[in-house]
Amino acid sequence: MPHPVQLIHATSPSASTEYASAAVVAAGTRLIFLAGACPLNVDGTTAAPGDYAGQAAACLRTMAQALSDSGAGIRDVVSTRILVASDERADLSTVWQVVREAFGDHDVPSTLLGVTVLGYDGQLVEIEAIAALAD
Repeated sequence: MPHPVQLIHATSPSASTEYASAAVVAAGTRLIFLAGACPLNVDGTTAAPGDYAGQAAACLRTMAQALSDSGAGIRDVVSTRILVASDERADLSTVWQVVREAFGDHDVPSTLLGVTVLGYDGQLVEIEAIAALAD
């Protein structure tokens, strides 16, 4: 059975982006909406204080666990929204590079946002995702 997620790459000037411009999910597919993956340690404290790349990696581990618990993996992700508590483009770029490396050639449509504050003390990064599995 073909994979239920088809990534669409634009042929317009936006084709130079490092992510697909759209994703199509096959009919009869089960969607999984993940809560924002936060960079938390087992004891509930924020991982990698002050470290954008470290928190991005921690968020990806949290996301991978939620995907696994749902019977999915990173290649089942349809889209992401990456929130970074910073007004510095360099911080957003740092986080983006960690996320891009983790996703490799599965370059899902993504939105990268700088925000003023996130929910946990010292939290700098949060990653939201939607995934799809064939029924």
